[in-house]
Amino acid sequence: MSLRLLVSLLLALALGWSASARAENIEITHISLEGNDEGYALDADFKIDLNPRLEDAINKGVALYFQVEFELTRKRWYWFDEHPVSRQLMLRLSYHALTRQYRISSGPLYQSFSDLADALRVLSRVRSWQVLERRELDAGTEYEAALRMRLDVTQLPKPFQVNALTSRDWNLASDWRHWPFRVKAPVTEKAPQ
Repeated sequence: MSLRLLVSLLLALALGWSASARAENIEITHISLEGNDEGYALDADFKIDLNPRLEDAINKGVALYFQVEFELTRKRWYWFDEHPVSRQLMLRLSYHALTRQYRISSGPLYQSFSDLADALRVLSRVRSWQVLERRELDAGTEYEAALRMRLDVTQLPKPFQVNALTSRDWNLASDWRHWPFRVKAPVTEKAPQ
């Protein structure tokens, strides 16, 4: 009887630890890759759960850099897989104490928010990100697309980088999401006769 109780207790602890580790992570909830005149644009939704240590770091002025990574792979039986496309999008989340606002920036563009929840809601949506150009792809070829988002700890100040190496609180990332992708042949219109 006590062995069964011990096994049940260990199982409950293991499930509790894995659930809490998953709750403080990034999850991909939606991906869409749509064609346009230039090539293909990506829309993606993420679920981002920050743990208390990361929230505290933001509120104390430490900027967090989130990197969205997109890759396209073509399988080859005779050699290593070909990686024709690899794109990164860097998003910076910071807090400015003087204005009491959170800011999301990508390059020179930024948007301000009065609440962290609102900032995370916008950070979790990537819209119309041009990831593929038509000239990079072969029509009718089967590719495998992959996407993920992660906290880039290499962008943190040096003391936090050392802390990130030893603490799981700073390891925030989604799993790679893979899906098949086939380039559609361009539609050509026939001239009227």
